[in-house]
Amino acid sequence: MPLDLRLYVITDATFRGRTHEEVAEAALRGGATVLQFREKHATTRQLYETARRLRELCRSLAVPFIVNDRVDIALAVDADGVHVGPDDLPVAVVRQLLGPHRIVGASAGNVEEALRAQEEGATYLGVGAVYATGTKPDAGAPIGPGGLGEIVRAVRIPVVGIGGITRETVPEVIRAGASGVAVISAVAAAEDMVQAARALRRAVDEALAQRGEVSA
Repeated sequence: MPLDLRLYVITDATFRGRTHEEVAEAALRGGATVLQFREKHATTRQLYETARRLRELCRSLAVPFIVNDRVDIALAVDADGVHVGPDDLPVAVVRQLLGPHRIVGASAGNVEEALRAQEEGATYLGVGAVYATGTKPDAGAPIGPGGLGEIVRAVRIPVVGIGGITRETVPEVIRAGASGVAVISAVAAAEDMVQAARALRRAVDEALAQRGEVSA
């Protein structure tokens, strides 16, 4: 079964006092097709406990569950995969640790990084920042839809756009060739997270339809 990357939601517990579980539940109710658990400031035990709960939630809805960075946590809770950035373990090492069948995602901001991740065994790429974003201060200068499209054309694996994406900018991200969008604050910081996720999912599906692709 192909990996459905249409609406890739990354949890964040820094908005409005919400927990990772609250963000995840709302995102999944709103139509998220992949969920990533991202937490940089918790203890290993806290990461494990939260990841275990999110894993069960995702499993109950047959939605892939990805852990950011921490291969040990992903293996401990039997996650579907891991996503790594340029400062994390190399993609090749993660692939070796996880084996051939789990999902390995990699961040890329240019063609060189994208091709290296693909060569080392990445399943998909998170490409950006497409637009300016305050959620990840280390994201670098925005590459825009043009830079996103350049990377999409250079690789064979699917790409999701990430960084400052809103419902209004979804169409140009999809037109650039992305398989979907990855968001943090667009859901986690929304007043109504379920409705925000639904609106994003609808925008992606409509843009894919205009591109001639039928969404499930």
